Amino acid sequence: MAEIRHPNRIGEGLPPGSRHYRAWVGSPAVYDILGAVQFNILTTLGLREYHHLLDIGCGSLRAGKLFIPYLLPGHYFGIEPEKWVLEEGIKFECGKDLIDIKKPMFSNDRNFTCTIFWKEFDFILAQSIFTHASPTQINRCLSQANLCMKRNAVFVATFIEGDENYDGEGWVYPENITYTLYRIKELAQECGLICNQLDWAYPGQQTWIVMVRNDYEDETYL
Repeated sequence: MAEIRHPNRIGEGLPPGSRHYRAWVGSPAVYDILGAVQFNILTTLGLREYHHLLDIGCGSLRAGKLFIPYLLPGHYFGIEPEKWVLEEGIKFECGKDLIDIKKPMFSNDRNFTCTIFWKEFDFILAQSIFTHASPTQINRCLSQANLCMKRNAVFVATFIEGDENYDGEGWVYPENITYTLYRIKELAQECGLICNQLDWAYPGQQTWIVMVRNDYEDETYL
């Protein structure tokens, strides 16, 4: 029997920010590839099934649907303020059975409270968060992350590099904002983190960065 496909099942044609679980987190046209890019970059940087991962702004599990089955049970943690988009991601991308087997943990905190899980992480991911966050919000995110990063943890994020630095106080969405790489490094340094650019492809205009603690022992990302 031929598949009966709802024309808007995957958000085709909807602009970013539309109230659809795929469109809400970005362009539906690159939903699949962006999840794969996030999975590939972290596994290339050393993520293994026994590591603990914090996915800040996990959305509708665009990348989570790959990380959750890969990681051991109880090793994936996600923060997503919009409860509805997370619930629809579970329903349409993962399924309750996978959640029951892999036991990921989620928080709907809106203030970047990375310490809410009382867990130290090996990897932290913030894909397309700093593209909408104010300097105050980025500072909160990075300072919280530093509190729950293991000594040799790796924090991978993206931002849009530009000539101007956003200096507002609020979250900007679905529009994007820019920062210079210097400003992002400055914000990281203020929170006890060392930041460097990563040479990794992105299906869009965002730039990958990697951050480690000041007492990071390996020289790989310094």
